[in-house]
Amino acid sequence: MTRLLTHPEIEWREDGTPVAAAFGDVYFSVHDGLAETRAVFFRGCGLPEAWAGRRQFTVAETGFGTGLNFLALWQLWREHRPHPDARLSFVSFEAFPLKAEDAALAFAAWPELHPLAEQLLARWPGPVKGVRHLCFDGTGVELILHLGDIAETLPTSRFRADAWFLDGFSPAKNAGMWAGDIYPLIAARSAPGARAATFTVAGEVRRGLAEAGFDVRKAEGHGRKRQRLEAVLPGADEPLPVRVRRVAILGAGIAGATIAYRLVQAGIEAVVFDPAPEAASGASGNPLALMMPRLDAGETAEARLLIDAYLAAREFYKGRPGAELTDVRQVPRNEIEVKRFEKLLDDPPFPLEDLEAIAGGGLLHKRAKILRPRQIVGALLEGCELRTGALPNVDLAARTVNGEVFDAIVLASGMGIRRFLPALELTGRQGQVEHVSGAVEAPPSALTSGTYAIALGGERLWGATFEPAGEGDRAAVSKAARAENLAGVEALSPWWVRQARDVAAVSRASVRATTPDRLPLIGPAPDADAIAVLRGGKVEREAWPVMLGVHVAGGYGSRGFTWAPWAAGLIVAELCGSPPPADLPSIQAVSPSRQILRRLRKQR
Repeated sequence: MTRLLTHPEIEWREDGTPVAAAFGDVYFSVHDGLAETRAVFFRGCGLPEAWAGRRQFTVAETGFGTGLNFLALWQLWREHRPHPDARLSFVSFEAFPLKAEDAALAFAAWPELHPLAEQLLARWPGPVKGVRHLCFDGTGVELILHLGDIAETLPTSRFRADAWFLDGFSPAKNAGMWAGDIYPLIAARSAPGARAATFTVAGEVRRGLAEAGFDVRKAEGHGRKRQRLEAVLPGADEPLPVRVRRVAILGAGIAGATIAYRLVQAGIEAVVFDPAPEAASGASGNPLALMMPRLDAGETAEARLLIDAYLAAREFYKGRPGAELTDVRQVPRNEIEVKRFEKLLDDPPFPLEDLEAIAGGGLLHKRAKILRPRQIVGALLEGCELRTGALPNVDLAARTVNGEVFDAIVLASGMGIRRFLPALELTGRQGQVEHVSGAVEAPPSALTSGTYAIALGGERLWGATFEPAGEGDRAAVSKAARAENLAGVEALSPWWVRQARDVAAVSRASVRATTPDRLPLIGPAPDADAIAVLRGGKVEREAWPVMLGVHVAGGYGSRGFTWAPWAAGLIVAELCGSPPPADLPSIQAVSPSRQILRRLRKQR
């Protein structure tokens, strides 16, 4: 099995109807496809009435296809959004994602959806397995796409749907989408009272839903289809969770800034505290930063997580001032790396639009980004309250900062997290870079081979070292680090550094918080004592005791600008009660509780 998904072959009928050749079934009818969506799915799920008065509403779908159902629902949401801060989460599953050009042809049949279709097409995902998270700022709408075989992606997803659009191809032509073990998972991913709708009335579908606990009935069909199905999962309405209105964020670097931005977009007040005199004073304050993927040759949960985080970051920074597209030439450091690159390219995790081989056994990473960190962090913090220049007095148990009570506190302060959660393992690593302004103008470009070199306009930046931080986790510029950086970039590109030498370089050092396994700490803060008690029973659990209303976002190491947007999506989903834009293996891989559990296992 290849790491990349397969685009479907589309056959276009004379009237413009798209047909999936592999399944011999239409995606929709150009004559009444939009009307069918409204009749089958909206009426079947009681929309828009079902979301009246709701702050969060989640719709799930089996089979994203062309995205027509999503666009139609987005249009309905614009017309009937229950509150200016209300959020609509659309969670969909797709194993054969369309090419963007095929989706564009499909959307051409519906001019009324054109403004929304343009926004979706501008961010259309590629055929990369994993979870894609598209937020449409200012609309309250988010799309969470689980790309891969639904038999693998639905079991590892985590959400509770208020409505289901069961819209795979006909059960007779796409049996995998309607397999018997799918229905219990649909029920498990549903909130009490959730409604499901589908165009098919096949007996196996009726029985599958009924056996999973749904009350199923046939309803009047649409067009040529005499009947359709509606289903309801019985159960009393659960009390709505207490709404989070005000959140304190400790740390004004990229970790805190992305979370603050996402909270403001969700209508939640964010107050950011930092003891430094201004934002982005630590590891997020370098003049330039390079954001590129870290790729593993193996198909592991960690490898997929790294890809998900990179694509989330690339999506997040797209079009933002201070983010420039670039290609990155990665030169192998030795023969071992040459072989690793060869193995990687034998089964690439990215399509040719993003990754290809270059002469000498290297890799060309396309559509990577050069960032101006201070500009980006400053812009992200504009919508929140920023308090800098003093060490805040924090009581996590009471959820107070300087005596003010907050609904939640997010620890995003790098090595400062250890002050509040000493049970977490964080190590300070100093990184020094060299920066030049006033060099010969150059387009965005980057080279890397252990060290890296960035050119952007008249600026050059190279480095960075990765050495133990000084006493008290303080950073200090050193001549030795400067010499190390110079030697690294000379080996990488002698002509490049000669040009940079025409202007005196300025060194900058900062401390990065790292973890033993090089994965970040993202999620609810663990209750170490309670975990130790439960772990004594040797029972494995999906979730472990946490500190109520306290979250962690740290341990990003040298990849802060890559991890931060993905982490923000995860934490804000937790605070808002919306679906996490990640699968369970990824959530567990970054859980702060993992460090405590590992220590307890070793002790036993």
